[in-house]
Amino acid sequence: MKKFNLFNEIIIVNKQSLLQAINLSKVFGININGGIVYEPFQEKEILIYKGSYSPNSTNLLNKSTNFSLTTILGKNYQVVEDNDRVLIKAFSNWQEIININIHRASYDDTTADGVAEFSSKSLEDIGWHITEFNLRYRKLVEFLEANCEGTMLCIEQEEPYQFSGLGFLNDDEHATKIMFEYCQKYVQNCLDNDEDFKRDELDDEQLKALSFFELC
Repeated sequence: MKKFNLFNEIIIVNKQSLLQAINLSKVFGININGGIVYEPFQEKEILIYKGSYSPNSTNLLNKSTNFSLTTILGKNYQVVEDNDRVLIKAFSNWQEIININIHRASYDDTTADGVAEFSSKSLEDIGWHITEFNLRYRKLVEFLEANCEGTMLCIEQEEPYQFSGLGFLNDDEHATKIMFEYCQKYVQNCLDNDEDFKRDELDDEQLKALSFFELC
């Protein structure tokens, strides 16, 4: 997976497209690639802005926009106009960006508690069962981030260290397949090498997990 760190990224938007979206007075979004998109958004669409604006009988295409764009997008966005482009820094609006994206994210890593579940049922079933063998969601997420295509939308800085992110997997089916295989091998290794997981001493939940991973 690739990181899209809002502390570092500048989103470049076509000014004419942005002004046209504003003038439609309907909900639109700006995605991380600078594209203007409209509801219903795609399943894994990642937005840095979502909103609408109803100008008071004034066509914004016919007026100076230095003040208007900053006002319309909100004070937490840093907006610079450069000829036919609008350059946006969005990290200061991180909490709102979480709210507009979290229901499309594959997992939420924005809290101090870390990842607690996956939005995909197939991934969550794996995560639920593998915890019986003491493999935590953090390890699962690290595996997915190293082996899957996708985007981690985040704010991350080094000093003082700060991280908060939403993970978006491109292909849930592929992620499910490789994570299942990873966990299956992990459980088999536990059975073969860990004294705490002897087959004849497993509890009912561990036996269910064993069945889930096709190891009994």
